[in-house]
Amino acid sequence: MRKTIQIQFILLIAILLYSCSVNKLIPEGKRLYTGAKIEIEADASIQNKSKLKENLQNVVRPKPNTKFLGMHLGVYYYYKNQIENPSFLNKWLYKKIGQKPVYQSDVDLVEVQDILRNRLENNGFFYSTVVSSFQEKEKRAAASYNLKIPSPYKMEKFKVDSMVSPIYAAIKKISKKTPFKKNIRFDLSNFKFERERIDAELKKEGYYNFNANFLIFEADTNQYNHKKFDLFLKLKANVPKKSTVPYVLKSINVYPNYNLKDSITDKFVSFDRKNYYQNKIIFKPKYLNDFITLKKGERFNPEKSKNTARRLSTIGAYKYVNIQYNEIDTIANDYKGALEANIFLSPLTKRAIRAELQAVTKSNNFAGPTLGVSFSNRNLFKGGETLNITGTIGYETQVASGNNAGLSSLELGVKSELIFPRVIVPFRFKEDFFEYSIPKTKTSLSATYLSRSELYTLSSGSALFGYIWDANKYITYEINPISLNYSSLSNTTAAFETILENNPFLEESFNQQFISGLTFSFTYNEMITPQQHQFYVNSTVDVAGNSISLFGKEKEIGAPKEFLGLQYAQFAKADLDFRYHFNFGKNNNQKIATRFFAGYGYAYGNSDVVPFVKQYFSGGPYSVRAFNTRSLGPGTYQGNSESSTTFFDRTGNIRLEANIEYRFPIYSFFKGAFFVDAGNVWNSVSNATFNDKNGQQTDKFTSNFINELGMGAGIGLRIDVQGFVIRFDLAAPFHDPSLAKEERLDFRLNEPVLNFAIGYSF
Repeated sequence: MRKTIQIQFILLIAILLYSCSVNKLIPEGKRLYTGAKIEIEADASIQNKSKLKENLQNVVRPKPNTKFLGMHLGVYYYYKNQIENPSFLNKWLYKKIGQKPVYQSDVDLVEVQDILRNRLENNGFFYSTVVSSFQEKEKRAAASYNLKIPSPYKMEKFKVDSMVSPIYAAIKKISKKTPFKKNIRFDLSNFKFERERIDAELKKEGYYNFNANFLIFEADTNQYNHKKFDLFLKLKANVPKKSTVPYVLKSINVYPNYNLKDSITDKFVSFDRKNYYQNKIIFKPKYLNDFITLKKGERFNPEKSKNTARRLSTIGAYKYVNIQYNEIDTIANDYKGALEANIFLSPLTKRAIRAELQAVTKSNNFAGPTLGVSFSNRNLFKGGETLNITGTIGYETQVASGNNAGLSSLELGVKSELIFPRVIVPFRFKEDFFEYSIPKTKTSLSATYLSRSELYTLSSGSALFGYIWDANKYITYEINPISLNYSSLSNTTAAFETILENNPFLEESFNQQFISGLTFSFTYNEMITPQQHQFYVNSTVDVAGNSISLFGKEKEIGAPKEFLGLQYAQFAKADLDFRYHFNFGKNNNQKIATRFFAGYGYAYGNSDVVPFVKQYFSGGPYSVRAFNTRSLGPGTYQGNSESSTTFFDRTGNIRLEANIEYRFPIYSFFKGAFFVDAGNVWNSVSNATFNDKNGQQTDKFTSNFINELGMGAGIGLRIDVQGFVIRFDLAAPFHDPSLAKEERLDFRLNEPVLNFAIGYSF
């Protein structure tokens, strides 16, 4: 207790000494302005006085200098920087937090009184009084404003005044949904919002040339004696006639191969009442037409225009989408104007090649490079299709001594992916069934060759057919009704056969040569919008083996069934990835980012274990960063650096992870982070291979899982150049479940793990 009092006393003395030092720096004849105090004497009928006081406080000018723990640090370092030859530290602190002093002489009480009175009148509190004064000390001064506020004026009736046709009928219809109800308080800002709402609705009705400023509200108090008013909505005088009539689309012109440097061609073909201008067929009109929601003869609607531009940009073949409207000279005796819509589409480069080099290190001391080369061909069949072909070659070798010295791994892979920007099904949807966006059809084929020296060779292939659909701005669905995987194990050595004999789970996972199933994914993503609170949810379901189990045959009693001579896998797997970001600070340049992941795989029917390629792992730059990739778990398993089994990644059919990270700017495109990660993988059915020396299970998921989480903390550096992020994370474990219970909680700063990755982890 005495120690706490001593600390508080020392802190108080330090603040007093600091305060004196600031006072000494204030120029003679000047007083530092410390802020304003507002006192309100309001009518009893006024509700929510605290909110009113807060709004009034926000308009008081100027704002005083900011404080930190009661100290004007910004002012202090401003003064210190004014002295002759200031130190480097003073210059740096002035640049970071320095503030020019705000003096009493900078405050105009009369001007602030007018501002406060005006704000009150704008909110219906007419005939308010404001009295102001200064509260002065030797070197400080504060302003005081005393307000006497009467009851506000309230609306009795709202009416749309007579206007010219046809806009009069349109505004009367829109005004039926007005928020103005009887006894609503007079509020000038609400009038502005209502004008903008009516303008937006009129635009949707085709009033292309209308402007919110053409509307005016007038309040009439002559008929009332008790602070009531009638509100009238009127059209200003001398509004152009073209602003009071709706416009229809007389013609729609599409330029699928527009280039600013080239002159526009006059060669076109007509399709669905639209003109497609192109010297030769670059994009087939029948495929492009579905993305355009504009219709000839319909009224102008900016929402449809935005929707068309967004849909066209999702094709993946265009760099720019620009929609322009031109007025066509017509006699408006039918109370309608005419527009010509021109859609200019500037294509992306048709072919592109990209190379990527990665360096991979694993906890089992295997390391090596991976080279990937991708080729893209856009608009392949003149319907917006995209062909992606990717080839990879990776090599890993054991770089440390031990039984594994000299082991190596060579992986070759090729993948082709063809994306159609439309739904390929044996039936047709209604034209407006997909209002927000048109789903894409995705097909892919891939083959992989993996050779692990002194162990085995694994050849595998996969095929996929499915759809991706953006239901709205935030929600995306992905379903793959056909998902096939085939693997073939060959060239196994005697050493590897021994490993399989000792690990039935591993042997079973390799025996499941064929995986046929369905995958479904739901994503809700707010991270694409700049707001203070952002949420992200992704849920994935993977089900395999059910359909082909109807055709499976059992060669031997009790043996797994086969399809076309291949043992197939049967399992279900579900994942949940939840993220929440809290943005704060100046321009929301700081962030608290959190993530929770849970996944469970269940083998049944023809399988006793989830296939190896479908199991979970933990650790690495996108997981628990204090542990190397695939080095954490399962459970409390310790591993054995001298065993050949360390060549295989440590996996499980259950995964739990949680992350929290504080991100902040450093300078320019350099950003920093502090983070804490926790997670692990487990098996729902214990694998005896992971038993400890005493035969105790280490990998099985139990109610004690919370004490088996691998945990780590660290710092990070990000180089963020216009959204392209290079990330370095240095983390150290402080809870290692592979150690004995009494040794797990230990912050091993001398054993950090450096992670390098592209993009944020979550």
